[in-house]
Amino acid sequence: MTTDASALHLAALAQGPGGAKGLSTLDLLEAEGIHIIREVVAEFERPVLLFSGGKDSVVVLHLATKAFAPGRVPFPVLHVDTGHNFPEVIAFRDETVARLGLTLEVARVQDYIDDGRLAERPDGTRNPLQTQPLLDAIAAGKHDAVFGGARRDEDKARAKERILSLRDEFGQWDPRNQRPELWSLYNGRHLPGQHVRAFPISNWTELDVWSYIERENIALPPLYYAHEREVFRRDGMWWAQGEFSQPRAGEELVTRTVRYRTVGDMSCTGAVESDAADVASVVAEVARSTLTERGATRADDRISEAAMEDRKKDGYF
Repeated sequence: MTTDASALHLAALAQGPGGAKGLSTLDLLEAEGIHIIREVVAEFERPVLLFSGGKDSVVVLHLATKAFAPGRVPFPVLHVDTGHNFPEVIAFRDETVARLGLTLEVARVQDYIDDGRLAERPDGTRNPLQTQPLLDAIAAGKHDAVFGGARRDEDKARAKERILSLRDEFGQWDPRNQRPELWSLYNGRHLPGQHVRAFPISNWTELDVWSYIERENIALPPLYYAHEREVFRRDGMWWAQGEFSQPRAGEELVTRTVRYRTVGDMSCTGAVESDAADVASVVAEVARSTLTERGATRADDRISEAAMEDRKKDGYF
């Protein structure tokens, strides 16, 4: 978390007259995020924001609306649709785009499977298949900067990244060749064909995100709050019964009160038992947790210890 003099300066810039004196941690994080978004928009020609309807991308979009209020967000949003998304999340995505008057770009994994550019995986999950549609959508839109909602506390690989992360002409990331960001100075230089990923909430934790959602009264898909659902137990997680996830022999289907800490591909994302039905209860629950949301509920990150880093090197989020 950034709390040094540079963060106070950024907070003062974002808050205007009166400076940063007496600002809370959330104020500082918000100011840093708004500053990053404004800097990227000023420096790049065709930015885009990755927006799935998940909580982190919702927070980044909220920061963008505050950064440019009372005007509209001056760039489109992009969703890589696996075809295995939770229906509630897709409905929320579309409602948010309509409410804010945004331009939505969608890259569909199903299109790549239909024409043979990609093949279904043996494990049934499509989450790792998002990389090529993402890179193609970035190229098609000529996007030179891509906002993402990644946070350093989620995964070891994401902890290695800078706020601005260069991707080469193949969309690949080299963790050994990153630019320093001393005093919150961000270097966005890139060659034609390259692009930069920008992470405005990289310094936030899951608890920061939920505390901010509570403070700002930000709407989320209902899956994030406790609800009854038919589920089955696999790999230490509760999986929802649905078109893309069915119990195997020996896996009993039961009704449990659960919620989702992350809302990725239905075929790799598990729920946790919870009675946290409102945002204040979720904040308290997250404060007690000793596991990250990805470590607790994402099967695709359990393939190997370096699963996320391997995907990120190839161009994944």
